[in-house]
Amino acid sequence: MVGKIRKAPHMTATARTQVFHDSEADRRHRARWWTSRIAIYGVLVLWAVICLFPIYWTLTTSFKMAPDVMKGNMIPWVDYAPKWKGWQAIGLSPDTWGRESTVRAEFLKRFTNSAVISLASSALAVILGALAAYGLSRFSYRWAWMKNDDIAFFFLSQLILPPVVLALPFLVLYKELALLDTRIGLILLYTLSVLPIVIWIMKDQFSTIPTELEEAAMVDGLGIWGAFFTIILPIAAPGMVAAFILSLVLTWNEYFFAALLTSTHANTLPVMVASQTGSQGISWWSMAALSFAAILPLIVIGVALERFIIKGMAAGAVK
Repeated sequence: MVGKIRKAPHMTATARTQVFHDSEADRRHRARWWTSRIAIYGVLVLWAVICLFPIYWTLTTSFKMAPDVMKGNMIPWVDYAPKWKGWQAIGLSPDTWGRESTVRAEFLKRFTNSAVISLASSALAVILGALAAYGLSRFSYRWAWMKNDDIAFFFLSQLILPPVVLALPFLVLYKELALLDTRIGLILLYTLSVLPIVIWIMKDQFSTIPTELEEAAMVDGLGIWGAFFTIILPIAAPGMVAAFILSLVLTWNEYFFAALLTSTHANTLPVMVASQTGSQGISWWSMAALSFAAILPLIVIGVALERFIIKGMAAGAVK
């Protein structure tokens, strides 16, 4: 005998009502969570606008005419019609590429000087700084009353001196050594100027790496240099990249010593940008075009190596 299948009774109105309700504390917590998120992202957006606005203004001003600059027009194709006048002034507009331009030749010369000097000085500073920082983080030194922390502070204290204090000594020294208006002179000077920053960053990097890794490597037959190059350096690579990028930015943008110690052959881009100011006023469009062309390589490098920069700068903060 086959029994009949009973159908489930329909849910009553009481069964369909919600059984569990959020407590007042849960609703307050959710409200605080959303409020904090909105505040955090609002601050981040505001900070991004503050940081990116100068780049936006520089780029848009390079396509303005004099009346547009004076009126403060900001939005291209809305407030004004973009023109290539600023880029024509430095020989980098599309209609000037096929013709000879002394301004473009001078720009490329200054660009090459800046690239060679900043890359060479940053690389040299990272090499010397990494070696010095590794020694300070792994070995104990004593010279007179100075120990490791005192030596590290001595390096950092070099940043306290304003550049103008060193202007006359370096001018006299470079004149005697025939290093005025030479790339090698600026490379050596820039290396000394960014070396304390590199040592500071790399010392924090090496301090976060356990010494047991080197001890295990030396037990396996590696010497101290072998452990340094095969074990320590790969781990500290993000910090080295961050130190290199920071050094590159500082040396690329340096103006004071470049203007003081060079005249013709080794002039850099910051000196050329500053030369756009004359007795007849500032040519904002050409200065903006020249400035944007000067910072564009740094923007590309920063975006390409962003993850290394963040890892390198954050690693020293984790103890």
